[in-house]
Amino acid sequence: MSGPGQDARQESPRRGWILYDGGCGFCYRWVHFWEKVVVRRGFALKDLQSAWAEGILRVPREALLDDIRVLTPAGEIVSGADAYLFVARQIWWAWPFYAIFHLPGFRRVIESGYRWFNRNRYHFSRHCTLPERNKPDGTPRGGA
Repeated sequence: MSGPGQDARQESPRRGWILYDGGCGFCYRWVHFWEKVVVRRGFALKDLQSAWAEGILRVPREALLDDIRVLTPAGEIVSGADAYLFVARQIWWAWPFYAIFHLPGFRRVIESGYRWFNRNRYHFSRHCTLPERNKPDGTPRGGA
């Protein structure tokens, strides 16, 4: 997020915005734990809700909280596991993580792991206010 006295629209970060679910306690703590590392690499943090409200991020409201995203200065949106890999590629000591997960077979591992965790992230934070989603058949997730 922008610091005090900064206007979010002033200037794009050199490498982009890391956009996360600001209503999820786990997501908030996780991105802010890494804030110094990513800011030094040219990224800025902003919650998805603010980016959407300010018109910086143009995605359908119902899909807003589906993934972590990186919004590049060129307007490209990188989502999900690819967002983590995009950022890892910019950090010299995390670059091996990026390289390994681009090898055949490993790509599926990180994508599957990310999808599972993303669906279940509210279990890791008692403060997460994710809306209840229905299964494709219309029944609530986690219920009968």
